[in-house]
Amino acid sequence: MTKADIVTDIAVETGLEKNEALRAVESFMNSIKTSLAKGNNVYLRGFGSFIVKERAQKTGRNISKNTTIIIPAHNIPSFKPAKTFVEQVKSQVKVG
Repeated sequence: MTKADIVTDIAVETGLEKNEALRAVESFMNSIKTSLAKGNNVYLRGFGSFIVKERAQKTGRNISKNTTIIIPAHNIPSFKPAKTFVEQVKSQVKVG
């Protein structure tokens, strides 16, 4: 599913014009990105949490030059789905 598919679904379900639904989706995503960039987590009950995880400094290798490099500590965005969301997906997805 793409962002365009999501916009279409929202437009159909709410009766909004597609351009209004697109603005709503864009605004939602920008709110989450802005919050995470400030170091704040976003909690959506029943859906999941967008959280900022801290990665520790580690040693890596540049295999093309056969050298060791230090990868500094950094933050990354992450998503943790809610338990009810996980159970819903587990019960509906067929393996194989």
